[in-house]
Amino acid sequence: MSKLERRTLACGIEVRAEEGAPPKIVGHAAVFDQNSLDLGFTERVAPGAFARAIAERQDVRALWNHDPSYVLGRSAAGTLALSEDAVGLLYEIDPPDTQWARDLMASLKRGDVTQSSFSFEARTDQWRKGSDGSWTRTLLDVDLYDVSPVTFPAYLGTDASSRMRETGLYVPVPPISADDEQRNESLRARLAHAERWNRTRA
Repeated sequence: MSKLERRTLACGIEVRAEEGAPPKIVGHAAVFDQNSLDLGFTERVAPGAFARAIAERQDVRALWNHDPSYVLGRSAAGTLALSEDAVGLLYEIDPPDTQWARDLMASLKRGDVTQSSFSFEARTDQWRKGSDGSWTRTLLDVDLYDVSPVTFPAYLGTDASSRMRETGLYVPVPPISADDEQRNESLRARLAHAERWNRTRA
């Protein structure tokens, strides 16, 4: 059964303002062909992973910190534009003229908020086991639920100074064989932590 997952990374967000036009929030919610940090496995996003979701005009929200109480934009309303470029999943948000949105843009300009995140459900992915026993997962096709500028998400064993930061909510477990038991003991503990975190957020 497919489940909702989230990924968070530092890839640069900026506020763009053209003369006579309201400001926009622009950033990449995902990058292509870059290895994640340790999720118990390595994950990559293939170019084209979001193409179907964009072509189908899935009703994606732009949220502040994944909080549905703070909607920055929505693709169905024309206030969120999504596209794939050479880097990854590009988003452009026309934020509402509200105090909390203006406060967020001030934090973006100051560099206090530098991370983006996206929520998705994998439709097609590929698992490969390396010669060292490690697993790599490649996301090939996903349904997209939201993109979100974020401050400090729940990290599972990642370094706060790293270039890419990941949070694996409902991380799927790759196939486990007997000789993988010791290596996967740490992964199971981290998955249990993620599930406990999810229950507190439900």
